[in-house]
Amino acid sequence: MEYSFSQATSALSSSAVREILKLTQGNQVLSLAGGLPAEDSFPIEEMREAFNRALDHGAKSLQYGLTDGYIPLREWVSSRMKQKHMNVGVENMLITTGSQQAVDLLCRVYLDEGDVVLVENPTYLAAVQLFQFRGIRAIPVDGDAEGMDMEDLARKIAQYRPKMAYVIPTFANPTGKVWSLEKRLGLLKQCRENNILILEDDPYGEIQFDGAAPYRSIFSLDEHPDGSAVVYTSTFSKIVAPGLRTGWAIGDSQVIQMMVKAKQAIDLQSSTIDQFALYELLSRFDLESHIQKIRDSYKERMEWMHELLCRQTSGMKWNKPRGGMFLWVELPEHVHSEKLLAQAVKEGVAFVPGIPFYADQPQTNTMRLNYTLLDREHTELAINRLGKAFAEYSQLVAH
Repeated sequence: MEYSFSQATSALSSSAVREILKLTQGNQVLSLAGGLPAEDSFPIEEMREAFNRALDHGAKSLQYGLTDGYIPLREWVSSRMKQKHMNVGVENMLITTGSQQAVDLLCRVYLDEGDVVLVENPTYLAAVQLFQFRGIRAIPVDGDAEGMDMEDLARKIAQYRPKMAYVIPTFANPTGKVWSLEKRLGLLKQCRENNILILEDDPYGEIQFDGAAPYRSIFSLDEHPDGSAVVYTSTFSKIVAPGLRTGWAIGDSQVIQMMVKAKQAIDLQSSTIDQFALYELLSRFDLESHIQKIRDSYKERMEWMHELLCRQTSGMKWNKPRGGMFLWVELPEHVHSEKLLAQAVKEGVAFVPGIPFYADQPQTNTMRLNYTLLDREHTELAINRLGKAFAEYSQLVAH
């Protein structure tokens, strides 16, 4: 059989993270690569009880359900969003199979091949993959530690006439940066004036270390709840467990209902039993205390990795994150991070080179390190192995 794949597959590439994770399976390679939560943060016993209670609903918990999602779960999420200044009802919400599906659904219903979406540079690599696969032009906007540069944003809007902007303004993947309020409002103003839809991806917003008031989402800053310029998506993957593959999207009901139609064509609905069990968990579980434990644990792990990196005399530079799951590291100019990875794997440690996170003009001397998965002992071992790999790489380059 000769297989004839669609033209779109020519733009498909394997996820750098997924390929690197294969290297860490069943051997002694320690992974600083994936955005994996700490497994000791998963509420395993509570989830076991929640699934039992879900099955108490009988056949209903195993039957097909609404494409929009289980209504009690949507009501619970809606109530929590109101605490974050996002006043939405169930008609403004769609339960998705992870927040990645929300990005895909919105692209399917809002963007055509050749349309332009403005992005940060670097940005989430799976979003870059998706844009490439669907023939969408991802145009990077210059920025700094506080978000997009508003003058460059205006230039790119005038030059490219984009239909959408994709941003992760709170503890961004991969950089960990937090947008200032001024930048959030500036993006909202320019996009609304130019009829550009903002897709605000917020998987990490709950993982905040500095104790300050939670950062306002761009969606919450939009004074137009009807006809909002923002679609907001988040997930339970980082605050409960990623295996549930449960996220949500909120926005104007016209946009959400169009996404619902697309979801009907793709997978009919997200898992009924998982939604029932998640609701049973959330309706009895002290989620706030659980999230605080995650914050405390991840902050401690981040501080430990920061300290270990400071001990290295390698010329690495990074900004200490205020939340999220990643350290974004700039290496000396002579270092190509993909070549360094090959040496690192030989030493028994893996990370993600920065190159696939860029929509254009990648900076080859960058890498992303995850500090949430490994415990204290294994983090120290991983950073020591990374330091040894760096020294050996530098020696090879010098010769």
